[in-house]
Amino acid sequence: MAAPASSDSSSNLRIIVQSNPPESQLSELGIKSWPKWGCSPGKYQLKFDAEETCYLLRGKVKVYPKGSSEVVEFGAGDLVIIPKGLSCTWDVSVAVDKHYKFDSSSSSSS
Repeated sequence: MAAPASSDSSSNLRIIVQSNPPESQLSELGIKSWPKWGCSPGKYQLKFDAEETCYLLRGKVKVYPKGSSEVVEFGAGDLVIIPKGLSCTWDVSVAVDKHYKFDSSSSSSS
């Protein structure tokens, strides 16, 4: 999936949120076989060294990307793609339970 060309600087890493994706898409991605991760409410400083795709089973999160005034919100039922190289703060208001997968192609040098 090619990202649209952008005139913004490379530091403008976009989080993509798809609300309530169809069950067929979730099955196609094989989400139920992905590992699970959870956290309690609180603030977390995170850096993504690989692109992560995750599907929230429960929770509510506000993400504050470093160096940006943008706030990205997502929660239960959302499919989220977090770009490689993003540093951000997760402000978790409702405990998170999610399936996740790191994009192996972004960490291998073939």
